[in-house]
Amino acid sequence: MDAVDLARLQFASTSIYHFLFVPLTIGLALLVALLQTQWYRTDRPEYLRLTRFFGILLVINVAVGVVTGLVQEFQFGMNWSGYSRFVGDVFGAPLAMEGLAAFFLESTFLGLWLFGWNRLSRRVHLATIWMVALGGVLSAAFIMAANSWMQNPVGYRINPDTGRAQLTDIGAVLTNPVFLRSYLHVLLASLITAAVVMLAISAWHLRRRPDDPGFRSSARLALVVLVPATVINLLVGSELGVAEGEFQPMKIAAAEAQWDTCQPCSFSMFQIGGGNNDQTPDKIIAIPHLLSLLATNSWDGQVVGMNDLQAQYEQQYGPGYYVPNVFIQYWAMRVMAYLATLIVLVGLWGLWRWNRLGSSTWFLRAALWSLPLPFLVNTAGWILTENGRQPWIVQGLQLTRDAASPSVGTATIVVSLVVFIVLYGVLAVVDWLLMARYARRELEPETPPAEVEQPVHAPSY
Repeated sequence: MDAVDLARLQFASTSIYHFLFVPLTIGLALLVALLQTQWYRTDRPEYLRLTRFFGILLVINVAVGVVTGLVQEFQFGMNWSGYSRFVGDVFGAPLAMEGLAAFFLESTFLGLWLFGWNRLSRRVHLATIWMVALGGVLSAAFIMAANSWMQNPVGYRINPDTGRAQLTDIGAVLTNPVFLRSYLHVLLASLITAAVVMLAISAWHLRRRPDDPGFRSSARLALVVLVPATVINLLVGSELGVAEGEFQPMKIAAAEAQWDTCQPCSFSMFQIGGGNNDQTPDKIIAIPHLLSLLATNSWDGQVVGMNDLQAQYEQQYGPGYYVPNVFIQYWAMRVMAYLATLIVLVGLWGLWRWNRLGSSTWFLRAALWSLPLPFLVNTAGWILTENGRQPWIVQGLQLTRDAASPSVGTATIVVSLVVFIVLYGVLAVVDWLLMARYARRELEPETPPAEVEQPVHAPSY
């Protein structure tokens, strides 16, 4: 592996690890806000205990997520200085918005929520957790706007004097068709991730105390969020595929290992073989017309094959190999889709057992074992998005090999990669121990926090 491959491996490993925390933070903040809203409206003590219980898990997840996220910023200057110089004026704008607005909003109100019990009125304290959720949602918006610009660059011009990209229309960046769909896709994935985690933890407790009203309520909330969010996200993902088929047709063709142009096109459930050196894999259980429908929203739509796209890109951009790793692309697509379908089935099973959750032994086991599924789905989706853009780091503008830092050698990247792996391994153990420890705690009875009273001033004459 050369320096570019090692730099890609390092960024991929740190990004995937960081992305384990991001969806859970966004989704869990929203669910905790819903739990506290229920307590505010009903004054039922189990909702207060659930709010504090899952709030602790939220704080742990935020703490570890922030540490892992900071490393991403350093890597742009460390390993990808060519990228930073070329598109820093564009890419840096949404990142600055995320740091100065969304992150500070989220962190400030998280502190107010954490230390505001018994100090703020119930209404004001409820508002703080909703502001935390809003901060997470806005943070995701700016990050996804920056990433979507890499997939479909808009709202920029190339400065003829410097040869660098310059931002000309931030509105175009924030209304990028890829951004609008991918952002909604990530928000729904975040709700799904948090709902599955809440459902799994609730199932673990219900197996030990089937009549626990608190965890029965949290399991029902998780199911109410999980099923519609997953079904809608499957539809949103399909629309995102149509947008990517327009702006990144090579990504969609590689996700199906479609080397030759077809019309209409079938979708293969599985295949044997495939990859960049195998253009004739054995496709098993091919569903007619489905690929055309997913890629074009048309029953008989045309999907341009990778061979034709390769020839087109050579004429447009010059000599080079513009096909991503087909094996990774094909199976990342199927891991994401199949496991998401499995999550839907678990959620529907839970809705069917709505009134008998505590006594549904097999469902509680399935809910508990479904805990890793959304993390695998999120990781597969992230790999699908980023691997499918290769060899571009910015689609049609800059190749990945041109974005790497020319002064950073292989030995330096290997050392830093080992350091990151060890550091992240330690953080993973610490996070798992903390999350597991607090997730196993029972909901202990608590005295509701006292309403903060406004001081009454004695009249003076």
